[in-house]
Amino acid sequence: MLQKKLEFIFLSIIIVSILFLAKNYYDDYVFKNNDISDEYKQLILNKEQEILKLMQKHYGFAFKVPIIVSDKFKGKLYGLASYQNGEIAIYLNKKVMQESMEYIVDSVLAHEYAHALMFQQGYFQTGRDGHSLLWQQTCINLGGVNCEQYVNNHDIIMGKLPF
Repeated sequence: MLQKKLEFIFLSIIIVSILFLAKNYYDDYVFKNNDISDEYKQLILNKEQEILKLMQKHYGFAFKVPIIVSDKFKGKLYGLASYQNGEIAIYLNKKVMQESMEYIVDSVLAHEYAHALMFQQGYFQTGRDGHSLLWQQTCINLGGVNCEQYVNNHDIIMGKLPF
């Protein structure tokens, strides 16, 4: 009798685990093969509006930059600001959005908008990969939470903890 109960419990755990894995696989498949959710789009738009208001406040003007969500990034790069042929664009990595959307909104958007503003103003630094003290101050002025040179993985991990 005890053996039958243990077999039932073990089989139940296996079935629940398989269902859990199948749901995760399905969610990842849907995320990878569809546009980002309206919720994510709204979060990005809200943060962009906040950044534009801060840009107006601190610099006396605001300009909107196309924000392109792409799944073509290699590795864990969260975003980048691009300046090509006089055009500025911000690219966000769709692959990391599912796990780090809060970090993208809180830190990456202002970070990349700071680069875009520097490009727009004609600052094209090669030292420190464009992360000068002027860039850092610009990032802070645009509401960046972590205006560091690159992603702070500790902040991402700590932001996910329930305490």
